[in-house]
Amino acid sequence: MSVLNEVLTEVKGQVGFITLNRPSALNALTLSMIRQLTITLLAWRQDDQVQAVGIRGSNKAGPFGAFCAGGDIRFFHQALLAGDPAPEDFFTEEYTLNHLIHSYPKPYIAFMDGIVMGGGMGISQGASHRLVTTRTRMAMPETTIGLFPDVGGGYFLSRCPGHTGEWLALTGTTLGAAEAIELGLADFCAEVDQLQPAWEALAGINPLEPAQLDNWITMFSVAVSAGSIRARVQIDQYFSLENVGQVLAALQTDMSDWASQTVALLRQRSPLMLHVAFEQVRRARHLSLAAELRMERDMMRHCFFPAHLLRRGAQTETAEGIRALAIDKDNAPRWSPECLEEVSPEMVAPFFVSPWADHCHPLREMS
Repeated sequence: MSVLNEVLTEVKGQVGFITLNRPSALNALTLSMIRQLTITLLAWRQDDQVQAVGIRGSNKAGPFGAFCAGGDIRFFHQALLAGDPAPEDFFTEEYTLNHLIHSYPKPYIAFMDGIVMGGGMGISQGASHRLVTTRTRMAMPETTIGLFPDVGGGYFLSRCPGHTGEWLALTGTTLGAAEAIELGLADFCAEVDQLQPAWEALAGINPLEPAQLDNWITMFSVAVSAGSIRARVQIDQYFSLENVGQVLAALQTDMSDWASQTVALLRQRSPLMLHVAFEQVRRARHLSLAAELRMERDMMRHCFFPAHLLRRGAQTETAEGIRALAIDKDNAPRWSPECLEEVSPEMVAPFFVSPWADHCHPLREMS
């Protein structure tokens, strides 16, 4: 077994195994982790000994328990306050890794146990086999910290059934195993006590024989309840509307507890980034993954350097959202604008204008 800082790699049989090993931070991704994952996957892609990849997280007690909580938001916050351009490389390389996983030519099996959020979705949604458990807690909660669902979020959320993608992007609702499978964000569920046996059994299969991988899935998967998404009809009814303002207005006419709770959730998020995320999902529905990731890279530059809003990095929605959630932990972000109704189209439109010419875009070679 080789130890590459916070990523452990091992080849057993014909399978390469990856363990994210930063449990004190719920395996939140650093730039060095992204680079280690990319180097490993590129090497295994060319290695005939490795015919499949398994990836899992770890907790303080050992393997599993938490997959990946996302990117290292404290790093983002420090960079924003200091005007440090380091996140530029982070996002370029993270999105390149996300694309590599989506296009990986060998089976890639993600053990999505425990927390799977943000960047954790980015390194698992492109998997050929996405395994969840009864303790999976899955979400794209970026609007809570003044961001949008990146790492290909626009792509995979826009392909969820109906308009559940807009709902997930705006509210950051956390899903369990059954909901994730129902929305096409996971493939099958395994019992927690079967994770280690399933991991070990992978080493004994021949991935070149599809029936062996199918049998492995059958052996370790369990049934989950169907129709578990609450208020699915209302989600499609309201989140199919033309813009965020219409969504909010319609929800406020609905006297149900679900509608009231949804309004409360939306009122907690960054008003500006709710509008941006909504537009992102709508555009992404018609884009390839590569085109959507290039769009996200443009959007992220505008989040960190919002010149069109006449703000410095320390004054961004992202800096304020992370401060309120993870630094001061007062859960009282001071958004600007303060409410959804104050967001104008002129504030939103520049997020979708690339700051780069096509020939020098950082993701120009992605296809």
